[in-house]
Amino acid sequence: MKNLNYYMNLPYKLEIIPDIDEGGYTASFPELPGCITCSETWEGVLANAYDAKRVWLEAALEDDIEISEPIILTQVDIISKESCIN
Repeated sequence: MKNLNYYMNLPYKLEIIPDIDEGGYTASFPELPGCITCSETWEGVLANAYDAKRVWLEAALEDDIEISEPIILTQVDIISKESCIN
């Protein structure tokens, strides 16, 4: 059975967006719906993001909610302009 440590070590995408109007940062893990946090500093938002991830995963495990694993891109397909025309 997959546990908290298993999920915490997966490479979920972390998005950090600066708040231009009010200052600070907002962080979220798009693959973990609703897992979002904020802080006034870069260091704070990183720490808060991983705390939010841990709490989100703990709650999902306790409530037996399905947890998606991150999408890992291993290959990028490039489509040429010519192949799109034909």
